[in-house]
Amino acid sequence: MTTVAYSAISSYSRVEILHLLQDRPQRTIAELCEATGLHANTIREHLQRLIDGGYVVPQTERRTTRGRPRVLYSAAGTGAGSSPVARRKVAEAARRGDLMRRVLRVGNGGPLAPDAVHQLDALVEDLSAAGFDPLVDEDELTVDLTPCTHAAADDEGRRSMRCAVHLNLMQSVLAEAGGPLAVDGMRPSCDPTQCVVQLIARR
Repeated sequence: MTTVAYSAISSYSRVEILHLLQDRPQRTIAELCEATGLHANTIREHLQRLIDGGYVVPQTERRTTRGRPRVLYSAAGTGAGSSPVARRKVAEAARRGDLMRRVLRVGNGGPLAPDAVHQLDALVEDLSAAGFDPLVDEDELTVDLTPCTHAAADDEGRRSMRCAVHLNLMQSVLAEAGGPLAVDGMRPSCDPTQCVVQLIARR
């Protein structure tokens, strides 16, 4: 199992910001400061990391009155559309996946259509970049992230928030890639380090 990488979502503060933006898009820096208690400069740094990672989309407010327009921030895929970074990551993951299958001479003889396979390419790359070691079962449509490296570090409240954010991010990646697969939820477990995400084919 790999350790948690220094990724855009490795910081709990960034997870908290993402949770707020997933819950209600188009928030300002001032609103995020008030909700988190963090300084505006700290919020700006976290937002830039999330934008660079393709998880947040900034949008300049359209105003009909005088005054400087505010920048509104949304989680990618919620209200402001998709992130150009996320689109690029999805396309590159599909290209790398196709290349790997050609090199290994592994055809798509499995149960999934090519667009679903490309969705999984994007999902695996995104999870790996976040420090997970995903194990995909294409027949069962599951993604096993056990053991979750975040579970031991978080209390129950933080853990549930982090899980919700990660599930939403997984759904966003699948939606950006385009195809029939979507997140159905986590399989229940008494062990907080055990994390198996169930996917569903909607076609």
